[in-house]
Amino acid sequence: MSKVFLITGAGRGLGADLARQALEAGHHVVATARRPEHVLEALGGEQDNLLATALDITDPATARNAVQAAVERYGRIDVLINNAANFYAGYFEEVSDAQMRAQIETNLFGPMNVTRAVLPVMRAQRDGHVITVSSLAGAVGQEFCVAYAAAKFGVEGFMESLRYDVEPFGIRTTIVEPGFFRTELLVDASTTWAELSIDDYAERTAATKKQWQSMNGQQAGDPAKLAAALLTIAGRQQPPARFVAGSDAIEAVTAKAGELLAQADASRELGADLAHDDA
Repeated sequence: MSKVFLITGAGRGLGADLARQALEAGHHVVATARRPEHVLEALGGEQDNLLATALDITDPATARNAVQAAVERYGRIDVLINNAANFYAGYFEEVSDAQMRAQIETNLFGPMNVTRAVLPVMRAQRDGHVITVSSLAGAVGQEFCVAYAAAKFGVEGFMESLRYDVEPFGIRTTIVEPGFFRTELLVDASTTWAELSIDDYAERTAATKKQWQSMNGQQAGDPAKLAAALLTIAGRQQPPARFVAGSDAIEAVTAKAGELLAQADASRELGADLAHDDA
């Protein structure tokens, strides 16, 4: 059955793969980017079932405009895929306050802006599916990723709680936690390095930055396969609330789950009996 997809960040990387495969499967696609001409370049030009439209996820007005354009063109929105994101890399003290706020503005408030614009349409339909691409860094903290992880951990809390808000309206939610995929997150257009410099971190910063740069294009995960998996999930009547993508992510999340269980168990003696004693 054909669906209407709204995909953010569709001008390149995973977003372009998602849009391309959805079109090939016969779906209608509203593919968004700050510059919609980049979408058309990535997808091979105008197509009958493609609407390329401008959307800056940090600007709620452009989100509302994109949703309005989608409804005017196709009458509904069945699946929202919050994909657009960027990456501020560095140690906490070297990431400026402005950079930290910019990271959270894009990677947390961005998906919130688009979701807020789409939900009235889905509520009216009493049907819909919100898929938000988080990250392994949204489940497991990592070195040099403090800003990115802070935003993605926020995404996880947002989506996990949103599920309960919208389930009564027939709207499903899925959090996606990819490991390392060749999604262009590490290209210069998506990555910003910490702008401050502190001597105590200098040697580690130089080495870690070089390591991250060398990973670009060498990640094990295939974004085309990830896109196919997400389209499969979007086609399910009962999609998973969380999808951990990639063997590296599955291994890391499994280890984190074990650590959490062990920490909870170790907390029992001191943490379990903290209720007010009326005696």
